Amino acid sequence: MTAPSDPGRPPVALLLPGQGSQYQGMATGLYGQEQAFTEAVDEVFELIGPDADAVRADWLSDHPVVPIDHVTRSQVLLFTIDYAISRQLARWKVEPAAVLGHSAGELVAATLAGVFSLADAVTLMWERIHRWAQAPAGGMLAVAARPEQVEPMLDGGVVVGIVNSPTQLILAGPSEPLARVKGTLRAEGFTCRTVPATTGFHSPMLAELAESTLPLMEKAEAMQPELAFYSGYTTTRLTAQDVKDPRLWASHPVAPVLFWPALGNLLADGDFRLVEAGPGQCLATVARRHPAVARGRSAVFVASPARAMGPEADRRALHKLADALVG
Repeated sequence: MTAPSDPGRPPVALLLPGQGSQYQGMATGLYGQEQAFTEAVDEVFELIGPDADAVRADWLSDHPVVPIDHVTRSQVLLFTIDYAISRQLARWKVEPAAVLGHSAGELVAATLAGVFSLADAVTLMWERIHRWAQAPAGGMLAVAARPEQVEPMLDGGVVVGIVNSPTQLILAGPSEPLARVKGTLRAEGFTCRTVPATTGFHSPMLAELAESTLPLMEKAEAMQPELAFYSGYTTTRLTAQDVKDPRLWASHPVAPVLFWPALGNLLADGDFRLVEAGPGQCLATVARRHPAVARGRSAVFVASPARAMGPEADRRALHKLADALVG
């Protein structure tokens, strides 16, 4: 489906960002100002329970008690903001035909596609976060390289955790080995940048914790997707049988995110207006490099500023998006 006032234009596909897209103050200018966004945030926080008050306070504060990059803040707030922005767009009659999540954004995509109820998704998200918070210190490192270029230099449990584009990787693993690998890569002339994370997501260091969530995933009722739901893990459009496999969901903290091939499969199925429906513009930047976008077949839009620029910038970015999509 396309937005009702845009007949004949390509349908909307929502790109839901995950770890690394967070920044202090993200989307706070929408809270209390945009009704559907605010209602959605409050709904998620109510489902979380008593801990939500501290999460909300740190999100809205200029001086949070728990840093935004800690797993107990980044993951829950990414889920909440992705979901709330998507609900605000729905209030404005922007109805996506497809969803594609990146890392933590995959659970949001599943919720929007009707695979999980919001209550089940929040339970899964919050329970996983509590487990990940027990993980040893880890991190993530963005590298401008191809997988085969860096793999010979990886050790100590450091792996290619995310493939954002053919030459844009994110490594993940325990802190000390990751620091050694970073030094080696820089000595070899590779450009590296630390990704905001205190956990080595999408690496073997989370294998035991991921396995511990399997009983939780087995209890969740997964329904057939109501939208075209493309997975950043399998890279394919998920079927009713796929989403009912609890091991698919339990594997997320360990499995690599293959965003670029997943985006390629989405765009191979048609032309879309790609909307990054979350904080930052990381996925939009990657998507603009795709040949289907570069040739003008598909277009890319954003819902948020690239970084914290104040409340007015948050509202301006979202309304600019709505004007572009709905007119």
